[in-house]
Amino acid sequence: MLKVLIVDDEEFARENLKLLLQEFCEGVGNIELANGASQARQILQEFKPDLVFLDIMMPGEDGFALLKSLEEKPFQLVFTTAFREHAIRAFKENAIDYLEKPIDIEELKKAVEKTLSMQSKKQTNEVSSDRMARILQNIALSNNVEKTIVHTRDGFAVLKNVDIVHLEADENYTTIFMANGKKYVSSGSIKSFEDKLDPNMFFRTHKSHIINILHHLKEFNRSEGNIVILSNDVQVPVARRKVQEFLDRLTSIT
Repeated sequence: MLKVLIVDDEEFARENLKLLLQEFCEGVGNIELANGASQARQILQEFKPDLVFLDIMMPGEDGFALLKSLEEKPFQLVFTTAFREHAIRAFKENAIDYLEKPIDIEELKKAVEKTLSMQSKKQTNEVSSDRMARILQNIALSNNVEKTIVHTRDGFAVLKNVDIVHLEADENYTTIFMANGKKYVSSGSIKSFEDKLDPNMFFRTHKSHIINILHHLKEFNRSEGNIVILSNDVQVPVARRKVQEFLDRLTSIT
């Protein structure tokens, strides 16, 4: 029976994957859960799992950093990821096992069956540092992850990009406004966010503003001086030099 470790910072994701393994996957025995890299390292030393399901986007220390910190990886590894299709190509090209969230039951069963087969042949599929570096480079180039880690004055927050309505610069800080009404103040510059966020989803309308053009744009009003109205009813200016580029982007997504 396989010993399995699930590493994910989201409690629902951990518990859901555990239930799927217990209900649909034969050959799975004990299952341990870790809420991050630090806890995972402790469990790995004592539990010695045969199979590890590892989330990539975790606050503080992500899945790649955890792997890099391990001298040995004597287990079958399956990444669980919310990366979009063209970023997932990086995993395929480097022969890395992954499951795309939300987890597909048939794909999960295949991952378990592969591990059972490799275990019977006394094989492992260790992920080398070079392979990890290639994956990271490809994902960075794709610039299209679904979450953003925001370092705040009090720590950090992991935000879903689809829920970010807009960002506003205020001197040396950036305020991120969310669809649920929450806002986060980050010490990062608005330019640093512009460089990281998906350009297909976000548009910098002004030196002080970035909006989620794909999910939260409600109205554009030229008579009021080139103003966009967002889903939270906030009005954001569009700089005169940005108007044509903005209109071109609207045409491309409609």
